[in-house]
Amino acid sequence: MTKIGVLLPSRETAMTGRHDAAGLVDFARAAEHAGFDSVWVGDSPLARTRAEPLTVLGAVAASTSRVWLGTAAYTATLRHPLLGAHTAATVDQLSAGRLVLGLGAGFPMPESAAEFESVGAPFAQRVGRLDETVAIWRQSWSGGGRFDGRYWHLDDLSRALPAHDITGPPLWLAGGDTPRVLQRVARLYDGWLPFLPNPAAYARAWDTIRELTTRPVTAGFYATININDNTAVARAELDRYVHQYYRRSLDEMSTIQAYFGGPADQCVEWLGRYFAAGATHVVLRIGSLDARNQLDAIADTLLPALHAAPTS
Repeated sequence: MTKIGVLLPSRETAMTGRHDAAGLVDFARAAEHAGFDSVWVGDSPLARTRAEPLTVLGAVAASTSRVWLGTAAYTATLRHPLLGAHTAATVDQLSAGRLVLGLGAGFPMPESAAEFESVGAPFAQRVGRLDETVAIWRQSWSGGGRFDGRYWHLDDLSRALPAHDITGPPLWLAGGDTPRVLQRVARLYDGWLPFLPNPAAYARAWDTIRELTTRPVTAGFYATININDNTAVARAELDRYVHQYYRRSLDEMSTIQAYFGGPADQCVEWLGRYFAAGATHVVLRIGSLDARNQLDAIADTLLPALHAAPTS
């Protein structure tokens, strides 16, 4: 069965000037009650400021019992890898192994580069540092000893806090479909979380990943939706949302990210193309500043059909 997750509106609450970390926990409980399979939260201390994601997920872990808890995406290299591993292992223990870490190297925009600079992390090295962080995390969770890499040298990881089990949380790469990204997914990661706007491009990329590795890799997909029987109204609300979030138009952002605005049955058909292309776990970002109201509509009109959707 396909799995459907929803993004907690951590950035959206900030966009309205109302930071509300406790409200995010309430939202997660509502999502679990509504039947979603997972809840996810984004990350940004300065560029697109919001509550710290692993702290939020720690509270969600204590307030839920079934849903998977994910980051979409966690900019791991803004933190020292040992401290990131320590925090993630704590949340993984609190959730009894329900944590999934979607990881990103940082969005290529000036404010992201400034965010890296503010914590002393070289933006130009963000991709290599992310992959090395993943190696350190896995070694620390499995009780490994010395780590010698290009960017970090750690004398003894044997005393690091273990995760819920020895393999640690699944690590997904939030990236596109460039050859380098697909090679990294196949070589290092447990899942792939793109927001490709074209199902055919998704299918080609997923086929490439499967050709490059025999390891199990989860095919994720990240999409922004607004459900309304009136397509024009849905698209207008999406456009306002995108302008406020990215300071760019919906038309411009739709060339690099997947967006849908319109009736529920058409959204099911649209997402079905990604399931047919190989996706098995979809993360839905609600493209509205009234995400709580949309959550109920999505649960009532989309979830049953999406859960029943066939995959390739």
